[in-house]
Amino acid sequence: MKFDLKPEGTYKYDAVSLGEVMLRLDPGEGRIRTARSFRAWEGGGEYNVVRGLHKCFGMNTAVITAFADNEVGKLMKDFIEQGGVSTDLIYWKKTDGIGRICRNGLNFTERGFGIRGATGCSDRANTAISQATPEDFDFEYIFGTLGVRWMHTGGIYAALSEQACETVIAACKTAKKYGTFISYDLNYRPSMWSAIGGLKKAQEVNREVAKYVDVMIGNEEDFTACLGFKIEGNDENLKELNIEGYKKMIGEAAKTYPNFKAVATTLRTVKTATVNDWKAMCWADGEIYMSKEYNGLEIMDRVGGGDSFASGFVYGLMTTGDPEKAVNYGAAHGALAMTTPGDTSMATVDEVEGIMGGAGARVKR
Repeated sequence: MKFDLKPEGTYKYDAVSLGEVMLRLDPGEGRIRTARSFRAWEGGGEYNVVRGLHKCFGMNTAVITAFADNEVGKLMKDFIEQGGVSTDLIYWKKTDGIGRICRNGLNFTERGFGIRGATGCSDRANTAISQATPEDFDFEYIFGTLGVRWMHTGGIYAALSEQACETVIAACKTAKKYGTFISYDLNYRPSMWSAIGGLKKAQEVNREVAKYVDVMIGNEEDFTACLGFKIEGNDENLKELNIEGYKKMIGEAAKTYPNFKAVATTLRTVKTATVNDWKAMCWADGEIYMSKEYNGLEIMDRVGGGDSFASGFVYGLMTTGDPEKAVNYGAAHGALAMTTPGDTSMATVDEVEGIMGGAGARVKR
């Protein structure tokens, strides 16, 4: 597979993300409802991908987002800078002292253990990024003047508000105009779409976005809910994916959207909150490619595993153009990310490639 990516010297950023970054508050091994202290992190479905592309894979990345211009916004900026992602493209929105005009999002997350599943409680209404409009970001400057090889965004951001729907479409149109490759994670969340038109709105927006996407990420539910494609004869929990059915569904999607160059999904069987079977697959050029299987994978923190899959997958496509290698980069990176706390990966590219090559968990001295 050959991607016609921007040549060296014609862009500032290898990759940028567009989406919300929230302050994650983590009670560690305890429960949100009984916590007396929380560890603070940053995280967001779209942002996690470019952070992984920089921190693990060494790429030059930036985040396009918006924060309320207050102390919490500045804390978020500091977290992002610690992760090495550029904050130059952040839009700072003025606010009052109590968050009436706009605010920054919070995400309380407990990891789960054994028979107790992970739990998230987000507090993200009226955030600066949900209110941001296309006019708040100079997409012509970002994609036309600075230059970007790859943009990643997704359906979680799009579902935040009517303004977010407009902004993600405007960004995709401008990125495509200047030859930037686009990956998009459908990430369907019915509760988020319900306030702005539900399933009908989700399909309207995602079908428009899909016209500009090169690499689409999503499982069966995402494709059915967001784009209206269905797969027949599939186990309801995706424990055993009907490969031929999936291939047929993606083939139909590719006919509708001939711009799709690759489609990918993760496959997870949840045995307990701390033991999952994990693998991934992708479609490209009419063929299905499966990753190595990580059965009995022990999980410390599952949040962000799919985002780390996406960053590994994008890295593999960008650097090798080989979908089979790419899906294995993604699966290994996602697996490693779930062995550490927080939304974002703490892995190195050497560790990822070692896992891909069959490295074990023996102590390294």
